[in-house]
Amino acid sequence: MIDYIKSHERYIREMLEKNLDRKALLNLLHYHDKQIQWLQHERFVHLITMLFVCLFMLLTFGYTILMPSLPCMILSALLMILSVAYIIHYYRLENGVQRWYSLSNQIKLNHLL
Repeated sequence: MIDYIKSHERYIREMLEKNLDRKALLNLLHYHDKQIQWLQHERFVHLITMLFVCLFMLLTFGYTILMPSLPCMILSALLMILSVAYIIHYYRLENGVQRWYSLSNQIKLNHLL
């Protein structure tokens, strides 16, 4: 997913460097906005997943504190690692969307000039 974000950003930046006519910029903006919608959906799905994984990690951690056992400790550790991985991934998705908003504004500015 992160590679796709970077690839799309490169493509949009390359297209912005060219002197595109008004119609080509409108098509580029339409394509880019569709990609933003898709990425927003992806980001929302990852948010829900991340929240549930973090919730289960907290519940498992709380249970481990109340009823210490090796399987619960292992499960808590695994869910902690998974939670950290999801938080990092979601952070990167969020930053990607923010950069794409900026690219969308650049396309609009080029369209208006």
